[in-house]
Amino acid sequence: MLHPIVRKLAAYLPLDVEEQAALAGLSAGGQRVEGRHDLLVEGTAPDSAVLILEGIACRYRHRPSGSRQITGFLVPGDVCDPDFAHLGRINHSVGTLGACRVARIPREVLSGLVEGHPGIARALRYAKLAEEETTREWVMNIGCRSAVERVAHLLCELHERLRIVGWATKGGYDLALTQQDLADTTGLSNVHVNRVLRQLRLMRLVEVGGRRVDILDLPGLQAVAEFQADYLRPANG
Repeated sequence: MLHPIVRKLAAYLPLDVEEQAALAGLSAGGQRVEGRHDLLVEGTAPDSAVLILEGIACRYRHRPSGSRQITGFLVPGDVCDPDFAHLGRINHSVGTLGACRVARIPREVLSGLVEGHPGIARALRYAKLAEEETTREWVMNIGCRSAVERVAHLLCELHERLRIVGWATKGGYDLALTQQDLADTTGLSNVHVNRVLRQLRLMRLVEVGGRRVDILDLPGLQAVAEFQADYLRPANG
């Protein structure tokens, strides 16, 4: 099986053997990190990008009151953040949700990769565009969709992203998200998320539990969510 980052970037444009080998080499020195551990901390200036090899992480911010908003998920193959050299201090944190394996990519390694492989540079740019499109879709989720539609859309999105990198089948995927994580992502309460998941189960669309998402009716779930995956694969011209 191709490395997750190879599978992800190859979905945007073809990569030759040399480019695939260079990307796969980024996993050297990968380390296991326990769940609920910060990889990047708000207010700090990162000295390396983070590549997710296994597991799932998230971008998030805390209010002074302690409430949290998850603003993005990072799945295997995602690099956070390839543009870190231009960011200075970051205004959000990045933390693991379940146990992950990650690799840190120093600035000089990432710069050399991009400069030496224009195809990889273009693919990373498309990945960034997809991330921006995803953020806009999440704004639509919270602003325009019902609670059932929000959760269904998120589950569809994660299924598609994990499928692309080889971590999901048509029948579902492993997911180390709690109901509170889903609430912090969709702008709902924990109790409301519980009701939504029960409703989706009664509709025979999906079952979520035990760190697993079992999809019972993918077309039906996508129809409820009005899910179209185009925003995850921006046109590459």
